[in-house]
Amino acid sequence: MSEDSSSEITPNEGERLTEVVKDWSLAHGLTVRPPPAVIAAEADPAGILATAVPVTLFPSPFPRVCFDQGIAVQETYNELYASISQDEAFLAQVVKEIGDSDDFITELWKVHIRVKEEGYVQHKSLGLFRSDYMVHQDSKGSTPQIKQVEFNTIASSFGGLSSRTSSLHKFLASTEYPFLESPVGRGSWQLPDNDSATRLASGIKEAFIQYGPSSTSHPTCVVFLVQGGERNIFDQRHLEYELQRSGDVHIPVFRLPFSEVLEHTTLAEGSGRQLLYHPPQLPSHTFEVAVIYMRSGYGPSDYPNQSAWEGRYHLERSAAIKCPTVLTQVAGTKKVQQILATPETPSNPPILPRFVVAKDTVSLSNLKNTFTNIYPLDDSESGLKARKIAADPELCKGYVLKPQREGGGNNIYRSAIPPFLKSIPESHWPSYILMELITPPPVKNTILRNGKLEHGGVICELGIYGTCIWNQQSGEILHNKQAGYLLRTKGDQSEEGGVAAGFGCMDSCSLVDVVGGAI
Repeated sequence: MSEDSSSEITPNEGERLTEVVKDWSLAHGLTVRPPPAVIAAEADPAGILATAVPVTLFPSPFPRVCFDQGIAVQETYNELYASISQDEAFLAQVVKEIGDSDDFITELWKVHIRVKEEGYVQHKSLGLFRSDYMVHQDSKGSTPQIKQVEFNTIASSFGGLSSRTSSLHKFLASTEYPFLESPVGRGSWQLPDNDSATRLASGIKEAFIQYGPSSTSHPTCVVFLVQGGERNIFDQRHLEYELQRSGDVHIPVFRLPFSEVLEHTTLAEGSGRQLLYHPPQLPSHTFEVAVIYMRSGYGPSDYPNQSAWEGRYHLERSAAIKCPTVLTQVAGTKKVQQILATPETPSNPPILPRFVVAKDTVSLSNLKNTFTNIYPLDDSESGLKARKIAADPELCKGYVLKPQREGGGNNIYRSAIPPFLKSIPESHWPSYILMELITPPPVKNTILRNGKLEHGGVICELGIYGTCIWNQQSGEILHNKQAGYLLRTKGDQSEEGGVAAGFGCMDSCSLVDVVGGAI
């Protein structure tokens, strides 16, 4: 596929592909609950409606060398963040550097301290990670590389929908694309397999097995901890269905709103602190929770009151295997990413060898190759340099300012940076990081969103999933796998890329070879 072949479709072909994509998406669960802009909440009080996810009509061209780079480094990234989560002294310093300007991170750390004082009863941790990248190619036309946008340690979403998007594009490549007026032959699409839903579910299953048999006489289960009114529910359901499809191990799965943790769970009597779940729809049943998979609890809006923080403490001190623990969640802050990627200077020696075995020089090199320049906004040498960049009306145009938050819609870009910093106390600046913008090569595609086609330049962001289980006490890695991929695409005029937040859409990769530095 050339980078602009989707622009060659005729209006009639656009209508045809629109109908095919809509029907396939609804038939195969490539869906979300409709946003209020499409269906008002009062028009669907029972929550019975679903709509097709925003998606590209074609898989976007993506450099094979960059795709392979992301796949190859993921297990090292899993190990890196498992190691960081075990380094309490390092994370304590991170929280200190973020300071009192970020109450959310401070409160998370308080939960850890409370549990530490009485002693953790569960030392195994589960990570369902996603490392996000964009293709970077400098003006000299060198071979493109991926550069990391962020690393997600909590609620790494879209694994369920990404595998279905890949299946959609494979279906179109065999049934629709060959009959376009400008046909693309069946053999010209290089569409990698993507079983992210199955692989992520396998990680949860492995944690369920690692937990072991029930010690309370109640059957064990997995709890998906969710937000109320979740629109992206089908993405989560696909992981749940894959988990329950594991025929050799029966795994009951329940969805529990984060706001109802204290209402429907208790700790077993005795020192084991087994987490017991009492399903409100099954009042005569009690389950021992083996694994908590958090798809909520990643931002301040999930903690509107002290009761919510007590709920998180209640979970953290329990014997259930958490995905993630508080320590793993703190490890995923932008501040950690900044410390890892800040350019080395005499006053800023390399930090990676602290977490990745020093003799493994290949792994260290592969990690470093994915880093882009990120700076603190504190009073260090690097921080003072970053403050000058952030305050300069021209230099700031090459950067993005990021808070310690997950999800779309939180970042401040380019010329908006100087006035934003002026609007907040300088004491709050250290809670932000300044990242050099990545410059991806131009790509064109057509996005189907809410039944309408949008054609033009797009920017693609690759996410590589990983699953990891480790013993927080011994440091032993018990499970470490790469787990498929996600491609999110947005119009090249959009700063943010969150699909659920309404900025981006689902996509998949058509791998292309790089010739002479050109894609």
